[in-house]
Amino acid sequence: MSADGGSVTLTAIPGIPAIRPGDDIAAVLADAMLEAGLELRDGDVLVVTHKIISKAENRYRVVTDVMPSPRARELARATGKDAALVEIILSESRDVVRFRPGLIICEHRSGVVMANAGVDFSNVPPDDDGRARVLLLPENAQASSVALRSALAARFGAQLAVIVSDSVGRAWRNGVIGLAIGVAGAPALQDLRGRIDREGRALEVTQVGVGDALASAAQLVMGEADEGQPAVLIRGLVWREAPSPAEALIRDRDQDLFR
Repeated sequence: MSADGGSVTLTAIPGIPAIRPGDDIAAVLADAMLEAGLELRDGDVLVVTHKIISKAENRYRVVTDVMPSPRARELARATGKDAALVEIILSESRDVVRFRPGLIICEHRSGVVMANAGVDFSNVPPDDDGRARVLLLPENAQASSVALRSALAARFGAQLAVIVSDSVGRAWRNGVIGLAIGVAGAPALQDLRGRIDREGRALEVTQVGVGDALASAAQLVMGEADEGQPAVLIRGLVWREAPSPAEALIRDRDQDLFR
């Protein structure tokens, strides 16, 4: 994947309303783009934060409704977290990778390793009774990206790509960046092994995390606090590689030196 003509533009989609369970995300995004004078074109990439998809899918849990298990209570004591919240985290996880006071790193059931298995309080309003609740990742972020791409392609008649993103921390580095948890219509991972570099040497190990790079670029426009810009249009990229899903970005466990 490369920039067509050496430049790429990133544009936040304005006017996206607060999303409620049952909303048609494709229709909401398409209407907002048309209202702003934007239309999707062939080769466009639309990066969408998972939160609006999760909200439409009603992926909420009210913390006080959850009964913690003995394992959740044990982990809550070790981390200082609420036991019911820990139970929700465990319900979304395949494995607890690491923990310390204030932090639990889990392998989400999708295979992505992240803090709290993606369970999040930020930008999540209370329910109608005023009870605190958390938001989970989409039921299947990859399937959500495929469905959203299909609906938008039909609406605009364009061959586009859709990335569903989240923000995560990284081993050895401070700060969060964007992460692709669903990729449709573009190569999530670009394999450059066998290509020749400028000195005539064959590349042996180089792979490019295209999905994560695009999610991170979009994150700069989306923001992390109260910006309210959950979708970003990226324009100006070209690629020859076949599309690949977000799962291509997950390192095999036997190659993972951080576990």
